[in-house]
Amino acid sequence: MTDLSSIKILHLDTNHPLLWEQLRQAGFTNEADFTSTKEEVEAKIHNYHGVIIRSRFKIDQTFIEKATNLQFIARVGAGLESIDCEYALSKKVELISSPEGNRNAVGEHALGMVLSLFNKLNKADREIRQGHWNRESNRGLELDGKTVGIIGYGNMGKSFAKKLRGFDVEVLCYDIVPNVGDALANQVSLEELQAKADVVSLHTPWTEMTNKMINADFIHAFHKPFWFINTARGRSVVTADLVEALRIGKILGAGLDVLEYEKLSFETLLTDQIPDPLQYLMQADNVILTPHIAGWTQESKTLLAQVIVDKIIKKYKT
Repeated sequence: MTDLSSIKILHLDTNHPLLWEQLRQAGFTNEADFTSTKEEVEAKIHNYHGVIIRSRFKIDQTFIEKATNLQFIARVGAGLESIDCEYALSKKVELISSPEGNRNAVGEHALGMVLSLFNKLNKADREIRQGHWNRESNRGLELDGKTVGIIGYGNMGKSFAKKLRGFDVEVLCYDIVPNVGDALANQVSLEELQAKADVVSLHTPWTEMTNKMINADFIHAFHKPFWFINTARGRSVVTADLVEALRIGKILGAGLDVLEYEKLSFETLLTDQIPDPLQYLMQADNVILTPHIAGWTQESKTLLAQVIVDKIIKKYKT
């Protein structure tokens, strides 16, 4: 069995304290660096066997080249787009993530967005606060009887489908991986999903394939006007095309937890200048915006860290 005290782990972001404490109790050697530049970390990364990061900076080929003793990279979160995964794997560096940790939170958030849009909760709340009591203009819709299309049927997509069990809805899923459908969602072709869906919820990782996937051509391939939810990645959507679809009624409303204007760290927007499409979204009554918090609950903060701990310990004890 590996002497765990010989395994040095560098923590590059703050996380739930249980992550550090449980790794310490298991015998690993923890060190932290939350402030150095990427170049400064690269100068010493050869001293470490593991790295734990959220989204502070990109772990690219240069970083991995300098990490000559690296055995694993653990990201406290679901996506791995900030890591050059192909190069890391070619160097026999194991990639660890924790989608199990925040999938429930994402599923609940996506459902909350759908119900808020259908029932005009945000709009009605704002109007009452401004002294307006408008009942007819805030008449809502019911989710029952609708067809919900889930694009990307992994941890997050399956969680959203699970949340829909209490509704009388048809749930369809589309994924490039075959045979991932289950009792909660019928896997169909993209064309069938586009023919039937009233609600579309995006749950794909960000890759070259999904970059700018939701564009004008994609949107107009849907047979019916639809509601759009994105709790996945902002850069999968061409915001200008989404706005145009909202303007003409092809998209009836949108719940967006992520935006293409986010920095890689997800901590802020790319610029202080607000682009015109974002200006539109900020003013639209049929749009709900949240700051990349779908998987950001009190419970998920704990669970994300616990999943990482468990996977690291399992790596060295099996």
